[in-house]
Amino acid sequence: MSRFNVISVLTLLLLLMNSFTYAQQLSLTVSNKKNEPVAQASVFINGKLAGLTDANGQFTHATALSNSFKLKIEALGFQTFENNLSADNLNRIINIQLEEGKFLDEVIVTAGRRSEYISAIPSSVTVLSSKEIAAQSQIATNMSAILGNTIPGLATASNRATNAGQTLRGRSVLVLVDGIPQSTPLMNGQRDLRTIDPGVIERVEVIKGATSIYGNGSAGGIINYITKSSKENDPAFRGTTTIRGTVQPFDADGTEGYRVAQTFHGHKNRWSYVVSGAAEYIGVQRDGEGLVLGQTDGLSNSYQYNAFAKLKYAFNENTSLTAFYNFYASTSHAKYITQNGVYEQTPAIGIEGKDPGEPAGTPFNHNAMLTFTKNDLFGGHTQLDVTAYINSFRSMNRYVANATAWYGPGQTKINSQKKGVRINLHTPFTINEYLLELTYGLDVLNDITNQDLTDGRVYIPNMNMVNIAPYAQLKMDVLPNLVFKGGVRYENAQVTIKDFNTIATGPDNQGSIPVKGGKIPYNGATFNAGLRYNKYELFNPFISFSQGFAINELGRIVRRATDSDLDSLKTDPIITNNYEVGFSSTLGILNLTAAYFISTSKLGVEMVDVGGYFMPQRLPENIRGYEVALSVTPNNTWKIGGSYAYVEGKSEAENGTKNYLNNARIAPPKATGYVYYTPGKLSVQLFWLNTGDRNRFERNTNGLYRANEGPVKAANLFNLSAAYTFNQHWSAGLGVENIFNETYYPATSQYGANNATYFRGPGTVSSFNISYKF
Repeated sequence: MSRFNVISVLTLLLLLMNSFTYAQQLSLTVSNKKNEPVAQASVFINGKLAGLTDANGQFTHATALSNSFKLKIEALGFQTFENNLSADNLNRIINIQLEEGKFLDEVIVTAGRRSEYISAIPSSVTVLSSKEIAAQSQIATNMSAILGNTIPGLATASNRATNAGQTLRGRSVLVLVDGIPQSTPLMNGQRDLRTIDPGVIERVEVIKGATSIYGNGSAGGIINYITKSSKENDPAFRGTTTIRGTVQPFDADGTEGYRVAQTFHGHKNRWSYVVSGAAEYIGVQRDGEGLVLGQTDGLSNSYQYNAFAKLKYAFNENTSLTAFYNFYASTSHAKYITQNGVYEQTPAIGIEGKDPGEPAGTPFNHNAMLTFTKNDLFGGHTQLDVTAYINSFRSMNRYVANATAWYGPGQTKINSQKKGVRINLHTPFTINEYLLELTYGLDVLNDITNQDLTDGRVYIPNMNMVNIAPYAQLKMDVLPNLVFKGGVRYENAQVTIKDFNTIATGPDNQGSIPVKGGKIPYNGATFNAGLRYNKYELFNPFISFSQGFAINELGRIVRRATDSDLDSLKTDPIITNNYEVGFSSTLGILNLTAAYFISTSKLGVEMVDVGGYFMPQRLPENIRGYEVALSVTPNNTWKIGGSYAYVEGKSEAENGTKNYLNNARIAPPKATGYVYYTPGKLSVQLFWLNTGDRNRFERNTNGLYRANEGPVKAANLFNLSAAYTFNQHWSAGLGVENIFNETYYPATSQYGANNATYFRGPGTVSSFNISYKF
């Protein structure tokens, strides 16, 4: 080789080595400001995904790099890190600390059973924060009312102990407490929204539309109460004492109520805890004219108690064990009984008297859970959560002197005992520079539900359901900023019912039918898939399809059996298909979200009056609707916003005729508005709630409306919440419900078309509380 060629080759090699690539190793350690490792952070080199940090926040990449390359790191809950590095940084460990992200309030946990941003979820999600819960609790501590006043798509509350008619987008909703199911779909007691005190709720996550990832009962979506936890920066012992008084100022006689709550929480070494107790009494409720409200399932003279404890032990930064317990009770000790009204003319009111039965309401709701979490399985990239839980729940219905379903007087109670195990794993991995996240696991649930009378007669025998449901959910960025999510869940449920006799409808066991028991299988797969494009804050659209599965109201079918064999009963599950398109948009001070949805089912469930009994009608259903929410935040002092939700639905009879679903399923349009004013230590919030009109049904030949088909007329209510912080220890709050003392009928009272339940809503209710923190 000539001397010139040798020099040329050497020169070329030097240029390649010094100007283009270094075959060296990039080593990173990613942590937060407390020097704690950040696991599963995505590392990008020159715009391409190179891999993920392990459980110790470490990442190693051995490849040829240019002498100048761009490094980007993304992690949930942190601001994105971006920097240009040179080859001089190689062959040594680079320590990178991430700043907390500005989107922390968006982090939720229920949509895909793991923490993720709302902007990455292809479905409608509403999160009610602890501040919003606190503001609404100044007005009323009834969770049914708090959610009905704030969540678009959820029907408004009835001001009663039940949440009857409070559907989400026209369908039943699955209520959870930290993932523990509270609903009783086998026999819906309709008391699942009021199963925990708002004082121990950190936030409420509402996933709308059929949710296949959670299974039985979630045809309309899920409402998950996330309970409070102690923060890592808390001292060893802190507490809050709150005392509250309520009264109706325009006619105060007997309306006085109170609430006392005490919370302790702390963090020391590897231990953290929250312990809380609350007791509340609601006095007599009066309408805007001062009349005592009718008492059927009312809240007058009712007591609420809640005891809560959560204890966590962290073995290390990746392994922990959490124990949780909550007790809730709400029962009425009414000093009044109902005097029937005249529908559309005069209201049902309360008159002095006492029902001979036991106090109605929720005598107890016990929840206990133990969760083991480990974040560094399989090379440090898999998170494991194993949860075992129990739930014991009782719903006590009111005493009736003359029943139509059984002989003589009586009082029924629904009993539910649930035991379950949830195994959930989350594994992120890369394929050809694509980041994929797989969430998978198994749900095992045993639900035993029955309904009997306090005198021992059995109305519904034990329905013993065992459900084993595996599931998997995949998330990936198919293109930059285009997120795909898809999954499947397989329901393998079986309900066992032993031989039983239907309840007698006359003396000497008349009308009782012996029914041979058996096993009813429910099997099927449900799917979901969706896309969301989240590159631009100005327009962040999504489109999705999801299915829901429900075994709903089986108890009503069983208790009205007319044949001697369970095989003759129609017990097909409800499979719901939910199609949705929507977007979120942020433009400066303006935030806008909107969604349009279609929900169909080949066999839905509508409760209709058949000969004086509510029975489930199984027909094809089609429900459509839309939701819009808008807020404007001109500065740190003011925020103005509102929402509008509309839903409509029909069922199709065997002859092809389409009929509107009744008002117990389809709520009238709902509009909300609010103004927040927060100058310094003062916070004032004004809320407006409008329930619109719905008049879809005709009177029968007797000039009467069928049950749940009465017309609903619009009502407007205004509520006020105010709080003032004196110093780091003392604060005070004021709440006013129905500021203008409006005399109105809740939607449920109007469409019920029943003299006995034609109740008005409460007039002005004022509350004042004072809190001391230590």
